Amino acid sequence: MIENVLWIAVALMVISSILPKRQTIRNLIGGLGWGFFSIHWAYKTIHYIEKSDYANVVLMLIVTVFCLMLAHFMIKEYKQNVEPGPGNSDSINVASIVTGATAIGALFYFPFAEIPMMNTWIITEVTDQVMWMLDIFSKSAVRESWDMISLNGYRVQIILACTAIESIALFTGLIISVNAPTKRLLSALLVSLPVIYGLNLIRDVFVIIAYGEQWFGANSFEVAHHIIAKAGSGIALFFIAYAVLKILPELLDLIDGLWKLITEQLRNVVRKVTGNH
Repeated sequence: MIENVLWIAVALMVISSILPKRQTIRNLIGGLGWGFFSIHWAYKTIHYIEKSDYANVVLMLIVTVFCLMLAHFMIKEYKQNVEPGPGNSDSINVASIVTGATAIGALFYFPFAEIPMMNTWIITEVTDQVMWMLDIFSKSAVRESWDMISLNGYRVQIILACTAIESIALFTGLIISVNAPTKRLLSALLVSLPVIYGLNLIRDVFVIIAYGEQWFGANSFEVAHHIIAKAGSGIALFFIAYAVLKILPELLDLIDGLWKLITEQLRNVVRKVTGNH
């Protein structure tokens, strides 16, 4: 049932994005899409509570609130008959663009996350390529199953998070949604997507070697994966994002507009709670 909620959300966002810009119904459909999306992330909160992963519980709650705020804003704009498009409210234009970016990113990511055949395919491909790289480094790793690699008896399972598909989907959605010349869009895609994928393979190989050869003693996996690899990924994504923003400064305007939209919504909530108008 919850999978259906996700696909309803994505479908509504896609429909909202492809409708003519002057149709106010886009706001209603997009708002409903964000509403269904909030249900998906709220359900994920329950999943992480059961796993006692409280960091992700907080993250899921933040994402849920973010979706609800955009849903409320777009539906309110629909009721007020505000048209998306040039010459109208900057905030509704930002909400429309973010809806389109989310729809594109979701279409890239969720098939791999929710469809078993595609999930297995991408993990298998990444595992194949990691094994190939380990062979280049003359490491005697063993492929124990379609998603399991061991080195010196220490096993590492390749999961969806090891494929970088989340980051690839995020950058794809943001870049494609920007209104910019095709040449600059292609340049932004080229400096981000292949780099993200290649660096992710290096990250996977590093974790397997560090763990398999016990570089950091008994806590080798935790240090290599949770600390070094995550920090390295964060730094790499920062520089990739910087390169993309240099090519597409329009993205910075979008981020700034989204920040203003969210802070204004938060101020409205505070006013209602405190009774200040």
